[in-house]
Amino acid sequence: MALPRQDQQDLQDDLDKTRTLKPPDEVLAEQEDPDALNPGTVAGAYVLQRMLASGGGGTVYEAQHRLLGRRVAVKVLRRELAGSPQMVTRFLREAQAVNLIKHPHIVDVYEFGELPDGRPFYVMELLEGIDLRTLLTEKGRFSPPEVVELLEPVCSALEAAHAQGIVHRDLKASNILICQRDGRAFPKLLDFGIAKLLQPENGEQGLTVVGTRLGTSYTMAPEQIRAAQVDARTDIYALGVVLFHLLTGQYPFRGEKMTDIERQHLESPPPRASQFAPVSTALDAVVLKAMEKQPDRRYPTVKAFFEALQQAVGVGRADGQSGVEGDALGLYVEVRVTDDEVADNDEVLDDVSAVLDTVEQHLRLDGWIVALQTSNAILGVKPLESASVERREHGIEFGETLAAEIKARESAQPAVHVNVALHVDRAIIRSPGEENAEVLGGDLVAISRWVPEGELDGLFVSPRTRLA
Repeated sequence: MALPRQDQQDLQDDLDKTRTLKPPDEVLAEQEDPDALNPGTVAGAYVLQRMLASGGGGTVYEAQHRLLGRRVAVKVLRRELAGSPQMVTRFLREAQAVNLIKHPHIVDVYEFGELPDGRPFYVMELLEGIDLRTLLTEKGRFSPPEVVELLEPVCSALEAAHAQGIVHRDLKASNILICQRDGRAFPKLLDFGIAKLLQPENGEQGLTVVGTRLGTSYTMAPEQIRAAQVDARTDIYALGVVLFHLLTGQYPFRGEKMTDIERQHLESPPPRASQFAPVSTALDAVVLKAMEKQPDRRYPTVKAFFEALQQAVGVGRADGQSGVEGDALGLYVEVRVTDDEVADNDEVLDDVSAVLDTVEQHLRLDGWIVALQTSNAILGVKPLESASVERREHGIEFGETLAAEIKARESAQPAVHVNVALHVDRAIIRSPGEENAEVLGGDLVAISRWVPEGELDGLFVSPRTRLA
């Protein structure tokens, strides 16, 4: 249960003073780890039985209520942090934030307390299961329908957190525990230890302020790395990383050092999941939109993200329509910055945006389906009719005109090179010829198979595009 408001205020007043820890209680363990507590240590109404996990912020123990026999988990703040009012506040706010959300797929917090040595603890439900990262390592990558099933409750939990003004900020596979309920997987979202309270009560500050970098490098959004303001879209970026991770079995950005990974989050366009696993271009698009560098280019809400995921996988469609497979034209435009030293230059970034905006406008006006759109590339697809010679010729003419216009643009920067490639292959398209047409997959979306790796001069037309 949550502390009464007055007790919370009294606790906050105490935390504003310098804390002096009491001598360790005699029941504390005399072991190599000064934080370890012996079995039998009393924490409020609970008796600690064994250690379950230990991290940088706290240690979690299995415990049992002395009278009721209820088994629980008790999280205790680490000793070296307990002298910091800020860390104690953050520790208790984690429990308060979770208690505020009250969602079946978020661990329940029962009560708060303090050890005899002054360290705070809180009591939560004891969960048995396997975290999603471990399961991924053991099982291998998940199929798209499995991913939808796993992420649906996680997204529901995040929606509930965001509705209470709480951003998780450390969403990753290892923070999703897969329990079993009635013979089915029952995910639980864990570890709100660095959550951000966006709208604190009574004019209090949130858990952290701008300028503090918290999170995990593999899943950290660019604004977290820059220690800028975070909001719900920060979690949506992490959802994109988790989606990529589950579909491919690996992280989108990897490196020997955390700084290398963080730089990629800041500067490099995310790879397509289809480069590493057999997934559709529609799924690629969901990952890439969620992982946009600028928050306002991502999905605005978790609900919007999950609905796009469902649609991409073909789960939960009201229309029940499947795709139609046939030959189609694919026009791929990729913008490359050839000099890393000027990659963040405003003029270079403006030029990249201008190219992509121009391409998107021309594609839509000419009736192409925008099948893939990232921060540096765009793929347009147009179905071919049975008598496809005229449409192929029009596609080549369209591509040549577009490539020439891009080359002659006034905003052109020396470090920006644009590749334009045209190809014909099989594509699976839902509702072809209609305004809501969608590319679901097919060989055409496997871009790496037909787009040359080097820099192109003018329009590249693959041999398959031209009819003999």
